[in-house]
Amino acid sequence: MALDKDKIIEDLKGASILELNDLVKAIEDEFDVSAAAPVAAAGAGDAAAAKSTFDVELTEAGQEKVKVIKLYVTSLVLALRTQRTLLTALLRTLRKAFQKTKLTTSSLSLKKLAQL
Repeated sequence: MALDKDKIIEDLKGASILELNDLVKAIEDEFDVSAAAPVAAAGAGDAAAAKSTFDVELTEAGQEKVKVIKLYVTSLVLALRTQRTLLTALLRTLRKAFQKTKLTTSSLSLKKLAQL
């Protein structure tokens, strides 16, 4: 079976970031490899690892304006989902803690909650 490289490249150009991420994970699982870049030197990896957030400024709309907006919205939704998951887990933990100690609402004030 011959691979049509041009067709594959065209398919990749039209794919979303999430689709490409899923593809990379599937390839990693199938072939038992990692797509992570190897670290050339110990000092070189520290600078890249230290920066986890980046500021992006869109200076021109360009032809791909809709794709950029979709990417932004997708990343925002993923961030909000992550925050919601963390908050839900925290609330479950707090509920379990309160149930275990059998604290009543009347004996618990906001001031006592702030001290926890």
